Amino acid sequence: MDKKAKKVSKGLLWGVGGMAAALLTTVAGWIVYSKKFINHHQGLVGALDADHLEVITPNAGRLGYYADLSGKGTPLVLLHSINAVASAFEMKPIFEHYRGKRPVYVLELPGFGFSDRSDRLYDPRLYQDAIVEFLREVVSKPADVVALSLSNEFAALAAVHSPDLIRSLVMISPTGFKPPQTDRISQRARQRGTKNKLYAGLAVPLWNRPFYDLVSSRPSIQYFLGQSFEGYVPPSFVDYAYVTSHQPGAQFAPTYFLSGKLSTPAVRTTVYKALEQPVLVLYDQDPNTNFEMLPGLLQEKENWQAVRVSPTKGLPHWEQPEKTFKALEDFWAGL
Repeated sequence: MDKKAKKVSKGLLWGVGGMAAALLTTVAGWIVYSKKFINHHQGLVGALDADHLEVITPNAGRLGYYADLSGKGTPLVLLHSINAVASAFEMKPIFEHYRGKRPVYVLELPGFGFSDRSDRLYDPRLYQDAIVEFLREVVSKPADVVALSLSNEFAALAAVHSPDLIRSLVMISPTGFKPPQTDRISQRARQRGTKNKLYAGLAVPLWNRPFYDLVSSRPSIQYFLGQSFEGYVPPSFVDYAYVTSHQPGAQFAPTYFLSGKLSTPAVRTTVYKALEQPVLVLYDQDPNTNFEMLPGLLQEKENWQAVRVSPTKGLPHWEQPEKTFKALEDFWAGL
């Protein structure tokens, strides 16, 4: 190698080394900032203006929930989504609309709100157990369940395994309808291995909370909520998402979610098709999933129906409440 080439090579090495050092310095600085200057004990108030209660369950542990029991009729149980900053606040428009008209509950799923946020295994079975135990021990009679996004998979698991507890299921922007990539065993094994490695990398105590602080920062919350709204994102939505994500243990369940470990493999064929209760799907556009396989299931299963609520991007009950409520009323009237 001539002298000129050596100088260029040396310069490149110095440049790469400098960038790596700058990156490490930035990461180390953020870790220190997260641990010393970010408040992880924000004052958490109720997501809804309603009675907040708790129940201790055998498998899911402490579960918080909101309830308005002034109405009469079939109980209505609302389940918020699973994401980095999920909360019962997501279900506020439906709760406010039906309170006083029928008994209404909003369950805070494990790892969120005032429910148990301890460092434990979070998987679909835990969420299935939480829903079943809540319905059995608190609601105590067959209920109409409305779930959002990934929580539809857990609600469907509960409905399949404990059909006596759920009269009907409304799925708002459900996951599980993307076309299957492959059914090869090797591919599924690689996917599981990738999820395990991703979780192991994210869960390292040194940077687990600092990384989550980036995901749950106000700019990040504003950006991702903005993707789920056609129009204006209510500031109160951003505010509550920030506060609920800055609690002790708030990072544990989202770490499993971000690693992809909370999804049920082939849920459409293994769970959704097994549902015998009446099912209504409310959908339109969603930046986090798609509904390509929904028409086929609607043709195959007579107990399934769907209503497209547009224009929306995953939260029709926030942006098109009247269309959403009409779809719900028409569905329940036909039960």
